Amino acid sequence: MNDAALYVPLSDGDLSLEPLAEAHREALRAACAQDAHIWEIYPTSWEGAHFDPQFDAVLAGAPRRRAYAVCHQGTVAGMTAWIEQGQPGWSIEIGNSYIVPALRGTGFNTRLKHLMIGHAFACGLERVGFKVDARNTRSQAAVLKLGAVREGVLRHERRTWNGHVRDTVSFSILRREWSARTS
Repeated sequence: MNDAALYVPLSDGDLSLEPLAEAHREALRAACAQDAHIWEIYPTSWEGAHFDPQFDAVLAGAPRRRAYAVCHQGTVAGMTAWIEQGQPGWSIEIGNSYIVPALRGTGFNTRLKHLMIGHAFACGLERVGFKVDARNTRSQAAVLKLGAVREGVLRHERRTWNGHVRDTVSFSILRREWSARTS
């Protein structure tokens, strides 16, 4: 499996993932501004003055991240990314995910994650991981609904942009588990 096979445009009906590009900057800025409070539980803020430095860093590929603009009916509705995790060609993390409030709870995020997980396994990967702030119970529940297994808590795993010392819950789903769910 190589990066070129994994990091490609993906789509499913009105949902599309486009490799993040400069052309997405203003639409993603507007999407991220729709929920100023969510950034308190993210490792980095994409709100206000924080947006451009974060966007620039992700465009530059920092660190080991390949980001998508998440689009709904052709309009940017958020972002997500492949993040290097574990052995290359074996394991990948899905993270850096944000969806506008209007699409939360609609099944859109489940479709998005199914699209990415299915693609990762079709590319030959064996494991897809997720890391979620321990305070973010909504995201933890969403990852469990996908069939991922809660592996444990990485205590004091990082200091976030606002100084919070974060405990991170680690989840994963294996190829054979995904196959059993989708067969």
